[in-house]
Amino acid sequence: MSRSRLAAMTAAVAALCLGVAGCASSASSTGSGDGGGGGGSYKVAVLTSKTGPLASYSAEYLDGFKAGLDYATHGTGKVDGAKVDVTYVDDQGQPDTAVSQFKDLVGKGYKVIAGTADSGIALQLAPLAEQNKVLYISGPAAADQITGINKYTFRSGRQTWQDVETAAAAIGSVSGKKVVVFAQDYAFGQANAAAVKTVLGGEGASVDQVMVPLSAKDFTPFALRAKQMHPDLLFVAWAGDTTGAMWQTLDQQGLFDSSTVVTGLATTATYGLYGPATDKIDFLSYYYPQAPDNAVNKAMVDAVKAAGSQPDLFTPDGFVAAQMIVHALQQAGGTDVDKMVSALDGWTFDAPKGQETVRAGDHAMLQPMYVAKLVKQGDGWTPQLVKTVSADQVAPPEGSS
Repeated sequence: MSRSRLAAMTAAVAALCLGVAGCASSASSTGSGDGGGGGGSYKVAVLTSKTGPLASYSAEYLDGFKAGLDYATHGTGKVDGAKVDVTYVDDQGQPDTAVSQFKDLVGKGYKVIAGTADSGIALQLAPLAEQNKVLYISGPAAADQITGINKYTFRSGRQTWQDVETAAAAIGSVSGKKVVVFAQDYAFGQANAAAVKTVLGGEGASVDQVMVPLSAKDFTPFALRAKQMHPDLLFVAWAGDTTGAMWQTLDQQGLFDSSTVVTGLATTATYGLYGPATDKIDFLSYYYPQAPDNAVNKAMVDAVKAAGSQPDLFTPDGFVAAQMIVHALQQAGGTDVDKMVSALDGWTFDAPKGQETVRAGDHAMLQPMYVAKLVKQGDGWTPQLVKTVSADQVAPPEGSS
């Protein structure tokens, strides 16, 4: 598949969740470091949106990173006796700011940079990593184009392809099935429609769409149009303060009686937004704390809670980034970036979600995904696992970006 066919997926970190959308002096550091080992320190930078529209996602990522660094270094914060000296930099959600900060970090000798929840930012930083031969590990940014963009760029989270394949897992094989995307008519919804057409259309599904203007207040005509298409799978991509009214309309018009309706399970704070339709929706899920049952996930959850936070959607991305950095430093025995890249290429390891693999060559992060339901618990809702979707089942084809 050509890179241009997936250009609309760039904003995909929000595409299946809720949707979203400078200067180096914003950095805070635990120390300067000298960039080497042997009892000195390794300089590592984490560049992400501590403020701005994706600040809540970045907060989850940072909680996970700190827990992951402690886990991977067995509580020492060191690799082979050398301290992992982390500088945290706020890109403010601004691409120009992030680029300037990245260049500043490179100028200060940083060879390892991680972070960013914003796909647009990640796609601007990746070429800089290649130009400067810096190991760059993007965070929650989900754009498919990040995979395979160059040898120096990795990702610690999932990508859009895996999200869409997880939605398809709710109905099994999509070949010969009718899929309708029900989405808002702007970049967020358009990216979803493009992703579904590319991924599921490529697997034999007939894909159509109902695009709803952002100005719409009455969703009945759009719901009726979707119903008349007789979808086997209705893929909903929606964000903003009309979410509750939209779901209520789909329910009133009987979409749940005739179709499997799927959307993305976002952060814990969103679980109450779906109204009476909540327990009728199938949720594709990247992560929620109760989904995986393994020692690494327990260690992460316990550590984040002990630090006064709650693990959430993007906490594993930070944890895995720290695991990757520690492994790269250990295997390289220093800050030779090409050796670090080789150490990560093809690496299989135990992560909070279970076994994950950095696919050799294009650096896709192969990992399990989940299908879940929300069930009533007290006055709120909690996820209940329907199925775990294997890493192989949702793996993007090589060269798909």
